[in-house]
Amino acid sequence: MEDVNQSVTSDFHLVGLFSHSGSCHLLFSLVAAMFIMGLLGNTVLLFLICIDSRLHTPMYFLLSQLSLFDVGFPLVTIPKMSANFLQVEGSISFGGCATQIFCLTLMGVAEGILLAFMSYDHYVAVCHPLRYPVLMRRQVCLLMVGCSWMAGVLNASIQTSITLHFPYCASHTVDHFFCEVPALLKLSCTDTSAYELALSISGVLILMLPLSLIATSYGHVLRAVVRMRSENARHKAFTTCSSHITVVGLFYGAAVFMYMVPGAYHSPQQDNVVSLFYSLVTPMLNPLIYSLRNREVRMALFKVIGGAGLRPKW
Repeated sequence: MEDVNQSVTSDFHLVGLFSHSGSCHLLFSLVAAMFIMGLLGNTVLLFLICIDSRLHTPMYFLLSQLSLFDVGFPLVTIPKMSANFLQVEGSISFGGCATQIFCLTLMGVAEGILLAFMSYDHYVAVCHPLRYPVLMRRQVCLLMVGCSWMAGVLNASIQTSITLHFPYCASHTVDHFFCEVPALLKLSCTDTSAYELALSISGVLILMLPLSLIATSYGHVLRAVVRMRSENARHKAFTTCSSHITVVGLFYGAAVFMYMVPGAYHSPQQDNVVSLFYSLVTPMLNPLIYSLRNREVRMALFKVIGGAGLRPKW
């Protein structure tokens, strides 16, 4: 009990993202620029989806939820990392650490499931266009989003409570730039091997089930696209689906490395890079991927710019 009390009343020390690099200020400026670009891009995308009636469709409703997650990921990690860097300290309270674990786990699980639902939306749009209004009606979309959030909350509640129940009576130095379950478990002074095995098994299930749905959906989509006679229809379907496949690859590539590759096969420095990728780089790239390759989003943006008297000259 004394060990548990000690862990609750003690702060953790985050090593920081730039502790292993000599170009700290340059890298910090790059991270800050990417953070601002990501927040701006996702906020603009959310704004366009809200105000443009042409974007009031199931696909863009699901995309708006993805943008919400992409706003949340960097907000949970980057401000605290930046404050620690500027103040030349790396402390985070026990409550702050719990908040980071809960929010990141919630959004990570919810986004993975949401990407699977988005692939199903593309499958229905391409393979069953006449039944699309029924299969993707508003109630179904709300159920999809609700399931994503509920699964995220449930998983985050279980992981956070169990992880922080372990006593951390030895070092409180987390070799990471934010509190993440694998990095925190290394500090526990009790045996966590059984829990780590359970985490690995649940991680495989949480990753592989949505990936299986994504692979199945796009297998059917690819077959349908190949059979299309219209060049325009084939191009539109390919453009829409390739954007989503790119986002899926970015998100799941980092997740598989972190939670399916055993910890013995990657170093803390590699963990930092991969975590930065899915918590900052991917959220920054997603609005660019969807806006640059999506005619409806570009038209909505030009409409807003034109209404403000800033119509581009091209």
